[in-house]
Amino acid sequence: MNTTDWISRKVSKLLPVATSNINRASAPANKAEGAIKTGVFGGLPAAPVSAGGRSPSRSTRERLAGTLRHGEEALSPRVLRRTLTELQAVVDSRVSEVEGGRRASGVAQWYAAATAAERRDCWLLMSEQFVADPQVVKSAQAQFAAAAGTPDEAAAEVHYRRATVSPRRRLLQRFSAFPEGIRFLVDLRAEMLPHLKSDKRLQALDIEMEYMFSTWFDVGFLDLRRISWDSPASLIEKLIKYEAVHDIKGWADVKNRLDSDRRCYGFFHPRLPDDPLIFVEVALMNTMADSITPLLDESADAADLNKATTAIFYSISNTQIGLRGVSFGDSLIKRVVETLKAEFPRLKTFATLSPIPGFRAWLGKNASAMLDKLDDKARAELGRALGCESVTATQLLAAADKALELDAKSPVRHLLLQSAAQYLGRELVDGKPLDPVARFHLGNGARIERLNWGGDPSAKGLKQSYGMMVNYLYDLKRLDKYRAQLEQRKIPISGDIEALEF
Repeated sequence: MNTTDWISRKVSKLLPVATSNINRASAPANKAEGAIKTGVFGGLPAAPVSAGGRSPSRSTRERLAGTLRHGEEALSPRVLRRTLTELQAVVDSRVSEVEGGRRASGVAQWYAAATAAERRDCWLLMSEQFVADPQVVKSAQAQFAAAAGTPDEAAAEVHYRRATVSPRRRLLQRFSAFPEGIRFLVDLRAEMLPHLKSDKRLQALDIEMEYMFSTWFDVGFLDLRRISWDSPASLIEKLIKYEAVHDIKGWADVKNRLDSDRRCYGFFHPRLPDDPLIFVEVALMNTMADSITPLLDESADAADLNKATTAIFYSISNTQIGLRGVSFGDSLIKRVVETLKAEFPRLKTFATLSPIPGFRAWLGKNASAMLDKLDDKARAELGRALGCESVTATQLLAAADKALELDAKSPVRHLLLQSAAQYLGRELVDGKPLDPVARFHLGNGARIERLNWGGDPSAKGLKQSYGMMVNYLYDLKRLDKYRAQLEQRKIPISGDIEALEF
């Protein structure tokens, strides 16, 4: 995707429309030892943040022109001006990349010791004060329009593209120049993300950072590494910390996940060599798994690798909140499949055992609609099972709360499976699957293969999907076909899923 396409896709975020909820990020980092204590970045006065955490209403332009600080503002106009001068010094075209990186490092050291409110002022300066010159952009646009259809069109287009590049991008590049710069920027964005909904002024900085990260963290620059029990303890601790699908209970649990019949791979960036950006856990088996319980059983014997024909991806975890929007999960799966096939030529089936995180919440809103889809016979059977003539949504949801007690012939169980098939196989938003896990795997070319009743009987599994799990199949010969189907708003499903449809 070129720069113009990427910006076109993202620019709508800057328009005055309602924004989606943002997940809470981690708390600000502790004050770093040895931070700069002198000069403009030392000893900055702080003011309390307003109730509800709302940002100050004045723009940085207004504050820079003022003389007094309002109660909600962390930095006074005088200090704000000096802070802007320090940031501008980072992008000074007269200094080398090395000197620019050194200056950026000084700002980063101040930032580590700054309060949350002071950091917010820094974000606002970076977002509002480092924009492309509108007059230069207007002139370049006019030249481009005038050159259309002439031999000068290509050169005018390049000139126009360069004119629209903001100094903010140069600022980020200078921050990336010092050794810990990439880590600093990723953590900065992670801290900033929860504030985007309440303060749209930050969105320009966020979009710029996401674009730069998409470039810096391109999969061509990432290293695929296996994580094993012989890996450094500090790295294994990262697995425990970042595991997002099935919580790791301790060292015995993680040892089981790294046993001889398992594989764990992660993508690493040269500037973050000790942190996996994303990792996947794989179980090597002779059949497609239908339950997470035996995979997490620490006392179970390791499978015979000589009989392994199936690789089950049972957990994929992103580790860096600040890299939200940067996609490398699909490339990870492809690289892992290639690695596994080279090591185990007998492997023929590549599938997931995945949660259905949004199903229960969705059914809570759509139970009546699912009941309306039943024919008279199915409705009567459901009524007899629940002891009533006309089943309501409330009664259905109450019965679903006891999902693990339902036998294989239960009409309630069958309706829940039908509803899950509807949720996964039919529900779309903006042309994409409603369920986030389905959106990820189907977007990579997988198809929905099988629903597994009681696949995750844990409290988390019951809370998400009444304990159900799903297999997504990666048929290596049909990945492009299934992607094409999804582009046509048709979700690829197996015959088993199709048989469950209403």
